[in-house]
Amino acid sequence: RRALPAPALTGRVGRLPRTPQEEVLCGLFAEVLGVERVGVEDDFFALGGHSLLATRLISRIRAVLEVEVAIRSLFEAPSVARLARRLGEDRGAARPGVRGVERPAEIPLSYAQRRLWFLDRLEGPSATYVIPLAVRLFGELEVSALEGALNDVVGRHESLRTVFPETLGVPRQEILPAGAARVGLELRGVSEEELGAALSAAARRGFDLGGELPLRAHVFALSAREHVVLVVLHHIAGDGWSLRVLVRDLAGFYAARLQGRPAGLVPLAVQYADYTLWQREVLGDEGDGASLLGRQLGYWRDRLAGLPEQIDLPLDRPRPAVSSYRGDQVGLRLSAELHRGLVGLGRASGASLFMVVQAGLAALLTRLGAGFDIAIGSPIAGRTDAGLDDLVGFFVNTLVLRTDTSGNPSFRALVGRVRAGNLAAYGHQDVPFERLVEVLNPVRSLSRHPLFQVMLAFQQAGALDLDLAGVSGRLEPVGTASAKFDLSESLEERRGGDGTPGGIEGVVEYATDLFDRDSIEALAGRLVRLLEGAVADPDCPIGGLEILSAEERARLLRGWNGSERALSPASLPELFAAQAGRTPEATAVVSGDEQLSYGELERRANRLAHHLRGLGVGAESVVGLCVARSPAMVVGLLAILKAGGAYLPLDPDYPAARLGFMLADAGAGVVV
Repeated sequence: RRALPAPALTGRVGRLPRTPQEEVLCGLFAEVLGVERVGVEDDFFALGGHSLLATRLISRIRAVLEVEVAIRSLFEAPSVARLARRLGEDRGAARPGVRGVERPAEIPLSYAQRRLWFLDRLEGPSATYVIPLAVRLFGELEVSALEGALNDVVGRHESLRTVFPETLGVPRQEILPAGAARVGLELRGVSEEELGAALSAAARRGFDLGGELPLRAHVFALSAREHVVLVVLHHIAGDGWSLRVLVRDLAGFYAARLQGRPAGLVPLAVQYADYTLWQREVLGDEGDGASLLGRQLGYWRDRLAGLPEQIDLPLDRPRPAVSSYRGDQVGLRLSAELHRGLVGLGRASGASLFMVVQAGLAALLTRLGAGFDIAIGSPIAGRTDAGLDDLVGFFVNTLVLRTDTSGNPSFRALVGRVRAGNLAAYGHQDVPFERLVEVLNPVRSLSRHPLFQVMLAFQQAGALDLDLAGVSGRLEPVGTASAKFDLSESLEERRGGDGTPGGIEGVVEYATDLFDRDSIEALAGRLVRLLEGAVADPDCPIGGLEILSAEERARLLRGWNGSERALSPASLPELFAAQAGRTPEATAVVSGDEQLSYGELERRANRLAHHLRGLGVGAESVVGLCVARSPAMVVGLLAILKAGGAYLPLDPDYPAARLGFMLADAGAGVVV
């Protein structure tokens, strides 16, 4: 086991840890939250904790204290002091930890890998499921040492040297020997103007999963002392957490090569293949109702019964038959003041910041016409065992968080609904999303993601920091122009040194098949306004929260709907006669090959109007107009109005009895 940080003592609370268990928990809280110290009364979620970090904390408690803690217990007892008491009340035996085991001749794919492998076979190699990471480095970069260090990382992590061949349509993990799996570092000189396009092009290249390593790396040289390193990892071999492990190990191996010494990294006790086999062992047979998988699948069948096939988003274009996965993104920022308000609202409701923002997103989607049954996807760490923390691999799972927004509840009440639903979902997070899709078997479509089309994710601040010996670096944006979902919000908290909220920043990624950029910018602004209104008055019904900007409100009420306009007191026949006088040759009516100009229509209508007046038609007279759709019908309509009468439209295809009743009922004495 890794050493814990020193016991976290703080002067922010009334007392210090009294028991060894409280001291250990203080250290674990601080370790997971990435802060210097945590006091016994400090709230895990008020300090920036969210569901991903909660899962990691549960894993660390399991490994260090050898007890099993339900994630609900952490939400109900979010401080060290309260959680320590809770552990004494309902402590349970920890589940078996992941360990190295004897491997079969053919290692199956994990559940998560199976879906990506299937999509790769269905759609072909693409950039949809690649993870790019680019870092701009300043200083003397030893490219050969960097390439060697990269291959040291590949040798350390089996997932990076695994290919996925198939036999009779059944894929397997084939782990290549460290010496045979080499990743070349592609070096290319570019100008600053060429860099963005070069990064994007390299990141958009797909992988041949059957025989190609799931990792590529490039170095773009801007000058002798300035380079951009791009690492492209296929999702089948890693996730967001894996990038932090990868860059940490890369930095360690690079420094060791420069200094001509061993890296000194602790050997990995387990590898991804061990996790794959352990996952199946822990989950058990889904046919066994008493197994972990069987119990949790039962929950999800009930929870997602009757879920709509897709959410009705305010699209700018019809959904295509096959999604192109092309995408773009716009920025989203919540101020420090709003951040503090959301945290406070969550604390008062016993909910995490994520739950409060999720409630806001669900309320907004309902206000935009998406209905009252809102399913939002959320990534969950999936590293439910501490032995997985230092591995590169695809562990992340996805939860379907379903929220009922019906009845126009107050925002505070909606947060309560979200909290109750999420806690139940977190307690059943071991079912792989991929297996859930297979079991529930929703109507499949190549045009949308199954079970949900909107994703909400909170990222851990400061998770990536490539610190190579002798050079300094900063993250470089990479445009992949792709989108896995219709909408995806990825947010990251900013915290001060003392843990105080400093704002939330992120992006809204969207499918360009469906949305225009202006629409997503407007949507992002509406979310911010709704959350501001919720913080100001959490007891306001969600239907009463403001979502329109002042400009939008003015455009709707005055620009598009303004009725204050000076009009001359003229009748329709007079207005038409004036237009005919201005543009007599312009086309007024088109029907197939037949056309009437304004002048001709005016003349024909006048002739018929005089005839009708001769028949006694005048004010208050009703005249039947029984003419098929044609220019003649328009002539008759205008002529009746010119004569001063009112027209009664009659369909010539109606039965004679029906036409007779209509004429008698209206008192029409003349029929055209």
